[in-house]
Amino acid sequence: MEDAVDHILQQWHRERPDLDVSPIGVIGRLSRAADAVEARLEDTYALHGLDGSSYDVLATLRRAGHPYELSPAELSRTAMISSSAVAQRVNKLVTRGWVKRGKSATDGRGTLVRLTAAGLARIEAALPAHLANEHTIVSALTKAEQATLISLLRKLTAT
Repeated sequence: MEDAVDHILQQWHRERPDLDVSPIGVIGRLSRAADAVEARLEDTYALHGLDGSSYDVLATLRRAGHPYELSPAELSRTAMISSSAVAQRVNKLVTRGWVKRGKSATDGRGTLVRLTAAGLARIEAALPAHLANEHTIVSALTKAEQATLISLLRKLTAT
């Protein structure tokens, strides 16, 4: 079964037969898969009044364990986002009342970001639906295929 990426590859083979365009087969499909998955995830986030970036911060704080707080640097590292992105996301979540900033008990100059009761309730409500959605997305693959894909993606993203 051919897909749109096959068509792109055929065009490049026709137009530039002198070039090895085979990486497009991987990168193009990874990109399209990521876009398709993201669209499906966003639908579930929206049902809970969230978007992907808000979900990411709330979920990162929740999985940190009680008292559900991290420094902005820890949040950046754990959520794999830049410090400026953390600041923007936290500002939005503070406005919504889902997180609050506070002083660190161990470092008077340090700031902590903590889930509020409303933020905890929001992520607790969204998490089961999000996971069910992810299960549905990956259900097109057998468990063995999922394990193979995990291994291959880990290999591609190793730093």
